[in-house]
Amino acid sequence: MTGHEVVVVGAGLAGLAAAVTLHRAGVPCAVLEAADDVGGRVRTDVVDGFRLDRGFQILNPAYPAIRRLVDVDALDLGRFWRAVRIADDDRVSLLGNPVDTPKALRDIAARRYLSAKDLAALGALSARVAAGPAKAILDRDDRTTLDELRRAGVSARAVETVFRPFLSGVFLEHDLTTSARFFQLVWRSFLRSAPSLPALGMGELPRQLARVLPTAAVHLNAPVEEAGPGRVRTAGGETWTARAVVVATDGSAAAKLAGVAEPRWNSGTTWYFAPPRSPLREPVIVVDARGGPVVNTSVISEVCPTYAPPGAALVSASALSPLPEHEVRRALGRLYRTDTSRWPLVGRYEIAHALPSMPPPHEIRRPVRLGDGLYVCGDHRDTSSLQGALASGARAARAVLADLGRAAR
Repeated sequence: MTGHEVVVVGAGLAGLAAAVTLHRAGVPCAVLEAADDVGGRVRTDVVDGFRLDRGFQILNPAYPAIRRLVDVDALDLGRFWRAVRIADDDRVSLLGNPVDTPKALRDIAARRYLSAKDLAALGALSARVAAGPAKAILDRDDRTTLDELRRAGVSARAVETVFRPFLSGVFLEHDLTTSARFFQLVWRSFLRSAPSLPALGMGELPRQLARVLPTAAVHLNAPVEEAGPGRVRTAGGETWTARAVVVATDGSAAAKLAGVAEPRWNSGTTWYFAPPRSPLREPVIVVDARGGPVVNTSVISEVCPTYAPPGAALVSASALSPLPEHEVRRALGRLYRTDTSRWPLVGRYEIAHALPSMPPPHEIRRPVRLGDGLYVCGDHRDTSSLQGALASGARAARAVLADLGRAAR
């Protein structure tokens, strides 16, 4: 039997955020992780010199929890343009903020997808979302993202050709039934900073957090079978006792270990291809105005050259379902206007539990205290995002510190 002041179950972003917050306050903890490395759903594999994130993921430096917990400069971020390429049968257009993507001005002025009324509606929506504290968004009535766009005055054509294709890849659901509160928080972050990727892959984010902790604090290959007030038992039969136990697993595991409600999940599948040359010399996300099977694609090596070996290119393609590979290649051929039939496939990730779904009304900050020294955190307690995972972990740690009579730092 092993005793600690706090035991954290799970070394994903939420668990690591909790552990780092406790460590900074001078409270030692043990982190038990079932897998062979930290990160949970945020992992990066290296295959033949290519860095493959497990599913399409991006980091926004404007997330408040990122600014509080992470050394952003050390991640050496590569940045996407704050724009999107919209492909249809006739042409590929670039829409985005002309302030930092001047090339977008021509296609915006052409009014092919966004009318003058749409641009005015988006300007008003952006101003309303960007103004004031984030709490103002949380206090607003919630509805679906689709209803929010309609309410803002965005035309049906703009929704179908721009917003539905783009947001389907963000939410991993096609119908835009995700909480409008979350959409507004995402839009607010997008207005403030460009989506980015760490030079060493998204897996570098949890690894950086883990390096803040004492080496002996994180225990890998230690799956937990039971968790309760003051006690945790691993699959190997070892019992850990603690004054506080924080269950920081995904929503399904937390339902089994801590008895919280299990979320519904949105799923996604991501393919990685290595074409002989980059099919698009731009760090931009490409979507299909027709709403095709691939919800987004990008040349990842244009965002971060370190994702591919020198002289090579890496293309990601994501869909909401595990499509046949030939359908993915056909969709990419149309989006990039090139032959993709011989592009080598480097990797494929089918993620059944990618994001907890967030239909309205979505409670952004769900309780983290379960009573008797048992706590829970994860993106299922806040928002289905890196921000939600990190924020909920820090929030659970602050609850632990308050109950132990210790001050957070």
